[in-house]
Amino acid sequence: MDDQSSQWVHSLPVASTEKCSCSSVDQLVPIDCGDGLPRDTILPMSVLPANVGPIHSIDLLHDRSQALHTLPLLDETYGQALQDGENLFQLGLTHLQNQGYPEAIAAFDQALSRYILLDLREDQVHLLSYLTLAAYSNGEYHNSINSGQRTLVLAHEFDQHAIAITVLGTVGNAYRHLGNTDRASHFQYESLALAKKIGDSRGSMAALNNLGLVFKARQDYAQAIFYEKQALVLAQSLQDVSVEAQVLKNLGNAYYAIGESETAIDYYKKRLVLVRLMKNPRLEIQVLKHLSTVCYSIGRPTESINYARDRFNLAKVLRDVVGEEQALRSMAIFYEGLGQSWEAVEVHQRRLIAARVLGDATLFMEVQTDLKRLFFNLGAFDRANLVSQENLLSGGR
Repeated sequence: MDDQSSQWVHSLPVASTEKCSCSSVDQLVPIDCGDGLPRDTILPMSVLPANVGPIHSIDLLHDRSQALHTLPLLDETYGQALQDGENLFQLGLTHLQNQGYPEAIAAFDQALSRYILLDLREDQVHLLSYLTLAAYSNGEYHNSINSGQRTLVLAHEFDQHAIAITVLGTVGNAYRHLGNTDRASHFQYESLALAKKIGDSRGSMAALNNLGLVFKARQDYAQAIFYEKQALVLAQSLQDVSVEAQVLKNLGNAYYAIGESETAIDYYKKRLVLVRLMKNPRLEIQVLKHLSTVCYSIGRPTESINYARDRFNLAKVLRDVVGEEQALRSMAIFYEGLGQSWEAVEVHQRRLIAARVLGDATLFMEVQTDLKRLFFNLGAFDRANLVSQENLLSGGR
């Protein structure tokens, strides 16, 4: 159960917790960090492995002389090259805000080439941090780790403490997605330590949430709950509704995993209240899905149907036919669980309509199979035969 929501600001966000996915629950919203850590305490060298693989333009352009031979900037003035770099940087940020991650990576790469040409090392810190985030969001975890490690070296050089906190978190998340939970926890602990050193509550909140996800990946749910509860306290104290909703989801998931379904439902219900305050219908659909699934798993199908119906109505408002069909599929299962076969038949017939709207022949045949099974069980053999004769395009015989 994972999903994501995010909003971007020009300053670097704190590392987010989950990669964007249409099938998973929302990501911790990126947030701004503080500053002020002395240079000699910023980064233990243990977080900077010696062997780092290739990453984008920075590895292609090791020095200014090579850049002059590589970049098509020989006829540009310094000011023109600088303006090109800034424009490309802004273009990358725009793509990143719009979740155009490959386009963002390409723009950041080109901007990085200009900054290397002009020997703007401090500007490279900011740009590389966004490149790290864009690569992570695009699922390029190895590239994200590599660019992140280079960002950390420059962040140490220029005392960019907020960036270091963020990138440590992003690199840790990338390692988690690669299944290396030891490295993932290492980087998240470093991020948490730096955030605590400078009194950055938001950075601490992000790191604690990320640690919860690391221990969830290890199936150490007690530790996951331990860290997520600390993150929840910080989110509530900061009155950050978006992050609070994210952490409530993570707590619900952890309690559900250990079989404490009633506690999971309580957290999901609290999350539902917040999501409705946020007026985010797509996220609300996901929460309703979790609630209906968990309620059904503990023998409460009537509640499950109510949540699935709410989910269907929201999808209908959004004109999301796929979402409508998925909600109807759940409703049919729940009705059958109650022994209400005729109600399930009615729902499956609405699924047939959705399949026609989508032009999905495979789905149409699947629903036909469900309907024929129900009609045979009910002894309505003529109805079963009529269903067999329907087709996707006309709906007739």
